[in-house]
Amino acid sequence: MKKQALLAAMATALLISYPLGAKANETIRSLEQETIGVAENVKVDAPVSVHDFIQYALDELTYQHGSKEMRDQIVQQWTSADPLEFKKQITKGELAKVLIHALNIQEQEKSISDYLQSAKINGLLKVYSQANETVTAEELEGIIENAKAFASKDVDNKGVKEISVEDFMKNPGELGYSMSPDGEYISYMSEWENRRNVFVKKMHEDGEPIRVTSSTDRDIRGSFWKDDHILYLKDKGGDENFHLYSSSFNGQEERDLTPYPGVRVEMISSLNGVENEILIGMNKEDPTVFDVYRLNVETGELDHVAKNPGNILDWLTDNEGKIRMAIESDGVNSTVLYRETEEDEFKPFVQTEDGDIISPIAFSKDNQSIYALSNKGRDKVELVVFDLDANEKVLYANPQVDVLHAFYDKKKDTILAGLYTTDKMHYEFFDKDLESSFNKLKDKLQVSESELSLNDYNEDLTKFIVAVTSDKEYGTFYYYDSTTDELTKLTELASWLDRDAMADMHPISYTSRDGLTIHGYLTLPKNKKPEQLPLIVNPHGGPWARDMWGFNPEIQLLANRGYAVLQVNFRSSTGYGKAFTDAGNKEWGLKIQDDITDGVQWAIDQGIADPDRIGIYGASFGGYATLAGITFTPDLYAAAVDYVGVSNIFTLLDTIPPYWETVRNDLYKRVGHPVDDKELLEAVSPVFHVDKIKTPLFVAQGANDPRVKQAESDQIVEALKKRGVDVQYMLKENEGHGFHNEENKIEFYNAMIEFLDTHLK
Repeated sequence: MKKQALLAAMATALLISYPLGAKANETIRSLEQETIGVAENVKVDAPVSVHDFIQYALDELTYQHGSKEMRDQIVQQWTSADPLEFKKQITKGELAKVLIHALNIQEQEKSISDYLQSAKINGLLKVYSQANETVTAEELEGIIENAKAFASKDVDNKGVKEISVEDFMKNPGELGYSMSPDGEYISYMSEWENRRNVFVKKMHEDGEPIRVTSSTDRDIRGSFWKDDHILYLKDKGGDENFHLYSSSFNGQEERDLTPYPGVRVEMISSLNGVENEILIGMNKEDPTVFDVYRLNVETGELDHVAKNPGNILDWLTDNEGKIRMAIESDGVNSTVLYRETEEDEFKPFVQTEDGDIISPIAFSKDNQSIYALSNKGRDKVELVVFDLDANEKVLYANPQVDVLHAFYDKKKDTILAGLYTTDKMHYEFFDKDLESSFNKLKDKLQVSESELSLNDYNEDLTKFIVAVTSDKEYGTFYYYDSTTDELTKLTELASWLDRDAMADMHPISYTSRDGLTIHGYLTLPKNKKPEQLPLIVNPHGGPWARDMWGFNPEIQLLANRGYAVLQVNFRSSTGYGKAFTDAGNKEWGLKIQDDITDGVQWAIDQGIADPDRIGIYGASFGGYATLAGITFTPDLYAAAVDYVGVSNIFTLLDTIPPYWETVRNDLYKRVGHPVDDKELLEAVSPVFHVDKIKTPLFVAQGANDPRVKQAESDQIVEALKKRGVDVQYMLKENEGHGFHNEENKIEFYNAMIEFLDTHLK
């Protein structure tokens, strides 16, 4: 048994003696472990209580260091247990039972004396003890060390068999499953002519699927059903000016429904119940803003529905397909607008303040209420409903993190479920039927809540497409009919990858130098001791985004090559509340970079990372953080990979896509103003400090990138080459913000692995 499973099993055994609430069970079972040392808050000769053990488990047996709020929340979640139980002391009999079950030494129930004897025989307890003897902190550390030695005896530190870059990076197979409106057909994307295309097949029939698209230049980005048509989005060479295409049901006719050069399409509403018509947004008249158009997908006829005055960020239809709500913004402050009919003028509905978010989801069936996500007047985004007088009622709030998404069902006229992510994804159900089907699927598939996702369902909530994913599972799709209780496996992504060879992704946390709790993930190479490993820190893009637990082919590729990989949700990351995001304002290269540096130092201090073999690799903002890392902490990194990253914040702000103009003021607030903050931006733009860079660097860039222009990479490469710094440059003429064509991805990751191995091994 892997040692990271030890705590989970220990916790499970503890639950036998201490009956806990369901949420507590789920929380403690999700913990992963690695012993670091004796807990500082427990005297070495003091008996360990249940409460102390929970603290010990978080502080010393997991990678969740410095997470006081998590410790407090776990303790509070034990609502069904008697609080006095937590003051009771753990006995050696209980601990022996926990360890024997945790290490799979004995699965059947035995007497306590048998557990004690087995623990002594297997070296967990050095002397035979009485069952009711208490355990001191010092004894507990020794016992855990013995258990670690037993659990890791099958780790030979040789890693696992090397898997090719091609196997990680080639198209994984069939994905993007979606049901037709009647639930009788499904569509999905799969490879044809080396590109991702759309296929359709009838459920419960063995006939060959029909390919309905024929793209050979770019992958189809996404597709969806509209009556008997498949609609899909595709850009040209990575320019992100997505056009909307249609294909007939039998794939005999494809056409570009928005054949306007340099114009980008955004979906507004599929107008369920309205035959052949949808609402789209296009920046056809003004490249900086999106007007609303009604598009007939059968004839291609286009009607101009709403003119954007220049400050509208988003539109919302009511249940009759009428544009009734809009969000206007100056880039910092915004106002939700409302009107009774499409003939009326918009009027202010709710005014937000700096940092507030209100995201309308849907009108209720009678158009008298609006469901939304909002953090107005509070730190976390919550699920709310407004009446037409803008009175708000909170439907669901999570004290730890933002609510990310909600499922509204028009037929039932209710919110079915909310979605939020702590270390992993979780659901909060409001519909008993959906919850029952979800739990039945969990049991059938023998997976946790965080591993099961709802991809699609019919309006009766009887037919579902679901996916099972995890840190080691790329994704397996299923079709489920609840009326017959029939579960059909559709496909397994990247079936050629050995799941047993994939690496575990551990949730971690640590305390930043100024006292913030920083969360993230640590992926450790399989069959390697977590000691003095080469480490790649991988800052995410955005920076207004966050890393999530789940399968990541590039992280698994690095782990397969023997690297530990650290992903950090530094300040400015989203999902942790308004204050945490705002803490990153005008901190590019400063406190944000400190959070990343502190994470690397944490991994070094734990003995996980070899300080002489630290690399940094990131894309977009992560590419900026890569350049900032080797500029402002040049002695920390031995290799760096900048993928479509920013080198000069002035040129970044000067060349944003035209449709970002409505949020320019927000960029100035969060990044800095090129005039008012000139000194700041000069100080944190790596291109002005190339004299400090000495780390070998690999840069990759798409020539058609609309967000981070090619000049961002050109200028840093040119400046470094003039200084004689080792810099490798890969430029792809047919790519944009990141490489999407399969052959380019494979070439890039092969080159990256060779580069990292050269400098870190």
